[in-house]
Amino acid sequence: MVFRDRKPVSPRTIEEFRFCEGVAEALQRLSVAGLRLLIVSNQPDIARGLLSSSVLQSMNDRIVASLPVEHVLVCPHDDADNCACRKPKPGLLYELAASGGIDLSRSFLIGDSWKDIQAGQRAGCRTILLRRPYNAGVDAQFVTDTLSQAVDLILGELAHDDTDDGLRH
Repeated sequence: MVFRDRKPVSPRTIEEFRFCEGVAEALQRLSVAGLRLLIVSNQPDIARGLLSSSVLQSMNDRIVASLPVEHVLVCPHDDADNCACRKPKPGLLYELAASGGIDLSRSFLIGDSWKDIQAGQRAGCRTILLRRPYNAGVDAQFVTDTLSQAVDLILGELAHDDTDDGLRH
């Protein structure tokens, strides 16, 4: 994680861009379970002129090449743009659902901010908040300390769903 003025922020250079420890293993577990992994991300530093589109594309390319992630969708706007794609609005999630045949009511959104969780809630997803020092008071359906715990929770919920209605084969 990158910090500026003691606040967590997105990386602005390829040198700052790093995967969090354990992310590859956690996401691989979801992929092996047959789940589609997609990322939606606010990147207002594009609109603010602090991050170039080409650097962001390089980061997204690295994600898709290195992790079992199918696609990364980005909102490049700032709050003042009042677009439909900037979380907490659910526009990017609706776009994924429409283009990828995704049932959002059966989907999980994992995030670390109130904007992530609110977008997921508005789209009808089950939400999992990754607890961080900066997100106290955010209300999600589930809260975990680590991505690995979030994966355990998802796999447990899916096993429970299977026994309820036979949705997965």
